[in-house]
Amino acid sequence: MKENKPWYWIPFLNFSSGFPYAIIISVSVIMYKDLGVDNQDIGFYTSLLYLPWVIKPIWSPFIDLYATKRKWFLAMQLLIAITFLIVGMTISFNHFFILSLALFWVGAFASASNDVASDGYYMLALAKEQQAFFLGIRSTFYRLSMLTGNGLIVILAGFLENKFGDNTKAWSYTMIFVALIAISLTIYNFFSTPKVEETTEVETSQKTSFSEVFTSFFQKKQIGIAVAFILLFRLGESQLLKMLTPFLIDNKTKGGMGLATEDVGIIYGTFGVIALVIGGILGGIIISKGGLRKWMLRMFLAMHLPIIGFILLAYFHPTSVYYIYAAVIAEQFGYGLGFAAFMMYLIYIAEGESKTSHYAIATGFMALGMMLPGMASGFIQEYLGYGNFFIWVFLATIPGLILSQYLDYPDEYGKKVEEK
Repeated sequence: MKENKPWYWIPFLNFSSGFPYAIIISVSVIMYKDLGVDNQDIGFYTSLLYLPWVIKPIWSPFIDLYATKRKWFLAMQLLIAITFLIVGMTISFNHFFILSLALFWVGAFASASNDVASDGYYMLALAKEQQAFFLGIRSTFYRLSMLTGNGLIVILAGFLENKFGDNTKAWSYTMIFVALIAISLTIYNFFSTPKVEETTEVETSQKTSFSEVFTSFFQKKQIGIAVAFILLFRLGESQLLKMLTPFLIDNKTKGGMGLATEDVGIIYGTFGVIALVIGGILGGIIISKGGLRKWMLRMFLAMHLPIIGFILLAYFHPTSVYYIYAAVIAEQFGYGLGFAAFMMYLIYIAEGESKTSHYAIATGFMALGMMLPGMASGFIQEYLGYGNFFIWVFLATIPGLILSQYLDYPDEYGKKVEEK
């Protein structure tokens, strides 16, 4: 058995979870926008890419029952790298949109499976006290992977667009570079991760019926309101996420801000992600100090009120880029705060005998709440125009805010217990 050195493998294994997600869910939107795909198709088809994360609880038992977690995540990471490589090599083909979407679908299923296998591996490879210690490390490197994808990769694509004067060629090279990063991560994880389980052990492990686990989730107290809240809480954000980068890239005759791809990578993918990380860290600290009940509504308001900034941008189109920086940073910082509270509630609703499976089910509903509104976002935006669209997005946050006030959970849930 390879010696278990968590500091060697935890950072990069978690980076390998966030990086493909960023490329498939976020960077693909910018790529398609630069390659001339309209907002309706971008919103509808890239939102469908959430589906593997929606339904991953359905096939996650197979990962528990067949082969080892290490074999699963190494195979999935290799498959992800191959799909990115083929995307990069085929962007210049006719019908590239359909072909690339099919490949991103394969990558999305592989990425969701990689997440399940990696999470299970952490639980097997680390003692409970180690799991708590490395929780912050996992979160940090997941966020760094998002910063790399949404920031550095987009900046690279923008640089190559300026260099070649050909968006197709620029994105082809960019996706090949993405594939090289993914392949490098797979190779590193192969040599750094210890073998902590044997196939025979997996095949003889407990085989709890998934139907029993799934049914027990819906027997939880107040589950109807909880599921409605999970589905509706991100109703506005799911649409904003899909149409924000098109808004930043579209020229002013179309109602957009007319930014170059490289600028979007700097503003949204770099400064925005940094603000998101700071907001998330601060959100966790605040909850640990005062408990979830005290801060939930205020953190949700901090998440949604900055949408007003995009309404103002869409209607007034200020010439200074600093207004765009301010709007994006405020929105992402608020999102980090609000999402920390939201994820804390998901942890609460998952508590019980089948905590891991119930958490996967809860996050599946969360992904569904992102997928369905996102699919309609492009149609709504093109019908309303950007200004009215952002007003609609702001109004769409209200149902989640209302439902949050009817949730039943301990007042001081999440508050750190002071040691005597």
